[in-house]
Amino acid sequence: MSLPEPRRLRVAIMSDEIGWHTRQLQRALRARGGIGRCIDLADCEVDTSTGPHGLLLPGFGRTLPDAVIVRGIAAGSFEQVTQRLGVLHALQALGVPVWNEARAIERSVDKGMTSLLLHAAGIATPPTWATESMARARRVLVREAASGHAVVRKPLFGSQGKGLMLVGATPDGWVDLPEAPNGHHYLQRFLPPLAQPGHDWRVLVIGGRAVAAMRRVSAHWVHNVAQGARCEAAALTPELGCIAEAASAALGLDYAGVDVMPSAGPQPLQVLEVNGVAAWRGLQQVTSFNIAQALVDDLVDRKMAGLAPWRPSEREAAHLQVVPTRRA
Repeated sequence: MSLPEPRRLRVAIMSDEIGWHTRQLQRALRARGGIGRCIDLADCEVDTSTGPHGLLLPGFGRTLPDAVIVRGIAAGSFEQVTQRLGVLHALQALGVPVWNEARAIERSVDKGMTSLLLHAAGIATPPTWATESMARARRVLVREAASGHAVVRKPLFGSQGKGLMLVGATPDGWVDLPEAPNGHHYLQRFLPPLAQPGHDWRVLVIGGRAVAAMRRVSAHWVHNVAQGARCEAAALTPELGCIAEAASAALGLDYAGVDVMPSAGPQPLQVLEVNGVAAWRGLQQVTSFNIAQALVDDLVDRKMAGLAPWRPSEREAAHLQVVPTRRA
């Protein structure tokens, strides 16, 4: 009697944009015998009338994917973002491996929470303040100016270097803090470049291990590639790897892009941010191995180790009108 062919691994790639990154992940999944289907979390729905799990994911009918890769979550209202994250929480609760998990993404997206967790873990990071009080925020600027420091104002939720502003005692003179459109101020001590042009490092951590690094070089104090910085190959030193791995672990991330800044102070390396939905196109240009394949291999070999692809139980199968196949 011939055995049935094993069903291919089906992975949902959650992304609000289809492009280079999603194509790279799909290609890497095909190399592992799987299929990657791109889904916008905004198109996922809760519908408890359709099946025992109560979720509707485009392209999966009444079944669930075997795993989920979170590539991006679109901005939206509080209610919209809450539902999108709720779908990820629900998938995890239903036994579907989610990579990165919703709770870890929440920690990394909220810069205030990131700063708290890094500080609590004893990881070097610039002094940071988050407040809804304009008066307290301005007092921070005055205190920092008295000690010779400028301050960077950042959006609490933001990426790619957008919305950053140098305030307080800047090299070009005093810049007052403007009113925040959302009533919230996230402030971080400015670390001036040690040379011109300045740089920081982006370190990629996969499965708890730092695997690649690059220098992001720019004459401007913002070093994001999206803001015009150039990518240069960089040695992944033990010091860089150690601080990046510690930062990723502090937030509970499966993979992370950790931004590390050189500093003239007693702590020569400081973590600025930790990205839980990190892009890697710039890093791939200066890295010899296939990053997307390394990401997918970690999902399959570590995150899904010992897990059979999702199958409905007998009760679920009866409801879904499919032939049941038990988990291994």
